[in-house]
Amino acid sequence: MSSSTSSSEAAGAAARAGWTGFTATLLGAAALFTAAFLAAAFLIDPYDTGRSPLGLKEGVRPQGPRTALASRGRDPHFSGAIVGNSHIQLVSPERLREKTGIPFVSLIAPATMPKESLATIGWFLRHHRRPPPAAIVVGVDNYWCTADPALPNEKPFPFWLLSASLLDYLGGLMRYDLIEELPRRIAYLTSGKAERARPDGYWDYEAGYEVQGYHQRPEIRARLERPLEAGGGNAAGPFPAATRLEALMASAPETALILVRPPVYISALSKPGTPDAAADAACRKAYADIAARRPHTALVDWRTDRPALHEPNLFFDHSHYRQPIARLLEADIADALNRLRK
Repeated sequence: MSSSTSSSEAAGAAARAGWTGFTATLLGAAALFTAAFLAAAFLIDPYDTGRSPLGLKEGVRPQGPRTALASRGRDPHFSGAIVGNSHIQLVSPERLREKTGIPFVSLIAPATMPKESLATIGWFLRHHRRPPPAAIVVGVDNYWCTADPALPNEKPFPFWLLSASLLDYLGGLMRYDLIEELPRRIAYLTSGKAERARPDGYWDYEAGYEVQGYHQRPEIRARLERPLEAGGGNAAGPFPAATRLEALMASAPETALILVRPPVYISALSKPGTPDAAADAACRKAYADIAARRPHTALVDWRTDRPALHEPNLFFDHSHYRQPIARLLEADIADALNRLRK
């Protein structure tokens, strides 16, 4: 019995040792693969962040604006930026350049909120220190009226991509979708015929709305006429997004800052004397105060009753307008910029 037990124990120990060795080998191979993958991703720089020591081709392949922000936001050819979501998306960087002489880039990302915009502005400022940016245009819609200091965002956003922390960036590179992106990046870098994403970031959303038949569907037009409370719901404050924006821009005191309250259809304007109007007025004051305190700053407010806001053919929904209104808004932004520069 003793001899049999000893043999059994010895066999078990050998098996355990074998499994331990196999596990160690497997873990070692996984670690080596992870390190190699991370090193390759860092060097290839899939989203053109400029962190790679290699001299890579400028720009990125056509892709969504969230991952293209890093490349566009550090591009030295642009000294002005338009930041926000689809509520300021139709403002054309090319037309602003024609009116002001400032080369603008559109750093918009649909469905984003203040937290994402602040990260984008921070990235742009860090990559345009000498000389500092000429101007930044920020769309401050009702999301910027929140009292929540956490500035929660609703949709996924690559904060790691725009982070000042290298560790955050490296951690962000460890993602499954990068396995698909790296071959595309290599193809872009090695092909002389590879298409580049539009450098200035402009994206006209009108075609998408037209395809959905927004002007042929009566239920959509009827919905446009229904009153909508869009004042932000925060009449008492505080306004942490305004506070953080002002603090962020303190690092660029010479940069012109245009705060834009984007257009909404007339049925989305607050009715006088209502709680919604009180919230809207409080939010407006928070950003008007920044314009009053900070040099080289102006508020362009399109959340006021204007003739264009009464025309349903100029809107797709309560907060998404068409090109004719975008042209009027561009003119007001350019006028504000040109006045600040006199």
